Amino acid sequence: MRNFIFLLAMAMTLNVSAQEVLSAKEWQEDLKFLQQTVHKDYSFLFKKTTKADFDTAVEKLYKEIPKLEQHEIIIGMAKLVSSFKYGHTVLGFRYSPYPFHQLPLNLYWFNDGLFVQGAHKDQADVLGAKVTGIGKMTTEEALKAIYPVIPSENDQFFKAYGPLYITVAEVLHAQGVIDKLSTEVELSFEKDGKSFKKVISTLPKGERVPTQYSLVQTDDNWLEARNQDVTPNYLKNLDKIYYFEYLPESKTVYVRQSQIQDDPSEDIPTFYAKVFDFIENNDVEKMVIDVRLNGGGNNYKNKPVVTGIIETEKINEVGKLFVIIGRRTFSACQNLINELDNYTNAVFIGEPSSENINFYGDNRRVDLPNSKIPAYLSFAWWQDKPQWEGAEWTAPHLAVDMSYEEYQTNKDPVLEVALSFDDSDFVLDPMEYMTNLFMAGEIERLTTEVPEMVRDPKYKFFDFESNLNAAGYNLLSSSQMEEAIFVFDFNTKLFPDSPNCWDSLAEGYWKAGNLEKAKEYYNKAIEMDPNGPTGQNAKDMLAQINSQGND
Repeated sequence: MRNFIFLLAMAMTLNVSAQEVLSAKEWQEDLKFLQQTVHKDYSFLFKKTTKADFDTAVEKLYKEIPKLEQHEIIIGMAKLVSSFKYGHTVLGFRYSPYPFHQLPLNLYWFNDGLFVQGAHKDQADVLGAKVTGIGKMTTEEALKAIYPVIPSENDQFFKAYGPLYITVAEVLHAQGVIDKLSTEVELSFEKDGKSFKKVISTLPKGERVPTQYSLVQTDDNWLEARNQDVTPNYLKNLDKIYYFEYLPESKTVYVRQSQIQDDPSEDIPTFYAKVFDFIENNDVEKMVIDVRLNGGGNNYKNKPVVTGIIETEKINEVGKLFVIIGRRTFSACQNLINELDNYTNAVFIGEPSSENINFYGDNRRVDLPNSKIPAYLSFAWWQDKPQWEGAEWTAPHLAVDMSYEEYQTNKDPVLEVALSFDDSDFVLDPMEYMTNLFMAGEIERLTTEVPEMVRDPKYKFFDFESNLNAAGYNLLSSSQMEEAIFVFDFNTKLFPDSPNCWDSLAEGYWKAGNLEKAKEYYNKAIEMDPNGPTGQNAKDMLAQINSQGND
């Protein structure tokens, strides 16, 4: 699989070569070429958008091109490619010969906001500040405005790469965050209890903030907000693709792997052979594999990791094997965590991955004929799990993220959770747990414990509502009406503000023959969602019930 780090670098390259000026007709020709190429060779990408919506957007941009500035045309085409919502499918819109302007800031999205993680030394006063506004918008409004430009596989992908795009002046103007294109952008900040605004000049055309794994690389010109006295494990030895160390207090072997590639000094099989040999021959009780920075590489290199864990029985147990994932866990690393989920007893900790579980990956480069801008279009479907287990991401069993202060002071709450893990009250698979309680007739425990789990932040990425709803319909389809109604009713108690829960309960009663209850709950769903899809479905079902009554 194409290395995603390389792909992103290509897609976001800023080159200082001379800029060619194209006519509106030439841009329109490029647009039509892109449209025709997609339909002819990549029509299978129409999964998250439709051919009709794509063609409508193409025609709209085609008509607008004569009135648009060059960067607006490029961003317009980038949005078309990004509408497929596969992270490997991207327009290299900052590729030569059309360099853009980037602010001399590196932003990172922590759980308490967007902060200046890195800055040029001339902007030292905003280092570590929270960004509260950009141009004429709040930060939240600006992020929403630029969202369509980014090939976001899911919201985690956007969280990883949105802060990069939002520092590009051309993107800000094309998406209406600033009124006119300028090399000066006003931002609003909060720092040390004070709010202030500052106009910041972009870097010279074509220059970029130096980063590695989304974090600024420090030197004489570039500053980092994190205290440099200590380096947390996940940021150690970043000159190497992977490293491991023994943490004696918790008897844990910690591995940080940040690409699915061989390190020049030692290939993956050799490295992991040393890791598993150390585990077998030393007093080790836990293993942590940290892939939160891992953007992918070659998934054929995952085998030694997975087979090594399977063979090392002393750590392949729930509560002894932990995998840290996050917003940069993508591409070939998604394949890795899929395989670890399938074949090992790993507990996943951190944030969701930025890749769909099953996804379109490897891409081909297609150069637009006039502008020579490359479009990278995916062609390879990767499916490690059955269709019904596909999801927008791999969710952690234990949800943990990081605040700016934790980052700045070198705390690592994610690793801390792994090292202090106690499985006495932890449920690895909430759906299996709920099913077992239900089948055993332990209804009191079910109705007492599940609401506590729903409120517990550890399980915030488990979709209780959807899973229970699906379980109810499985029961309904097998004519277990009473049981289905119980599950649907239980879901309304957990999520009383969800019109879909009430709509499902209504259907349960309808299929059970209780039309009075069905009408009551369909009307409740309509009242809660009068103009939405659930409300419309409830109206349609009521019409069917009424027509049957008239018959």
